[in-house]
Amino acid sequence: MSEYNPDPELSEILTKLWEMDENKCYPGKDYEIELQGFVKSTRDTSRDFSRENLIQNLDEEDIFSRPTYKAFRALLDNYEMDCSEQENITWEEKQENYEFLNAILDTDVMKTAHQYLVEKGKASSDVGDFKKKLHDIWFRMFRRRGCRGNDSSSFEHVFVGEGREDSMIGLHNWIQFYLQEKAGHINYNGYFRRETVKDDEYPRLIALQFTYKGEKAKPMCSCFLGTSPEFEIAAYTVGLLMGYNGTTDCQIGEYETEVTIYSFGGYHKKLSTAYITAARM
Repeated sequence: MSEYNPDPELSEILTKLWEMDENKCYPGKDYEIELQGFVKSTRDTSRDFSRENLIQNLDEEDIFSRPTYKAFRALLDNYEMDCSEQENITWEEKQENYEFLNAILDTDVMKTAHQYLVEKGKASSDVGDFKKKLHDIWFRMFRRRGCRGNDSSSFEHVFVGEGREDSMIGLHNWIQFYLQEKAGHINYNGYFRRETVKDDEYPRLIALQFTYKGEKAKPMCSCFLGTSPEFEIAAYTVGLLMGYNGTTDCQIGEYETEVTIYSFGGYHKKLSTAYITAARM
């Protein structure tokens, strides 16, 4: 393994966003984690090492009453999770996109991310212009390899997930994972790695395996557990606009992580994928 060498600039801003985020959720308080079985290989997705759901006893009444989580949840059923099915974005769904952006832009996390990008010359100081930029990054549709027409978006891939032939791609968000588990669509096979800090009883970062509707497999999926919607949008937007492309070592508070961002496009940059996982030590 290569030596862990966190990027100082990315580490500083993401740590600041993480530590100021009062809207994050805590395992043992807002939800429970049942790790269960350990998966040894990404090659075999047919073996189930875990009988129960990974995320349990989530306090839905409290969490989904919070403005950003409520607006985030409303977006998750706006997409067809199979790339072979054409997307049809309605007026109501477009309004939900802006309601979500309004909600996160009202948080200190997104205000700080915006200010940081303005200072770096990567975003307009006008909030309206920045909102348009966020909408372009996250919700403008584009064509993804193996899909039909302009039927993918950065938001769909990172937060919702997409099915392509017999595989699942994307889906790196713990709330979506919980909701799909609860609906009986996701079967959690087990975990590869769980990382935390010494004083944590529960993991914050996990690499896991699952199958979707018994048909599509995700050999390995990485999630940062308990993150707020605004933190993830802020982290990946900062990384994208600051020009990070690939996997970067990043110290987020006490957590030794790798931030992976793959993008394409010029001025209208989009995310091929983005996720945070524990650093390989």
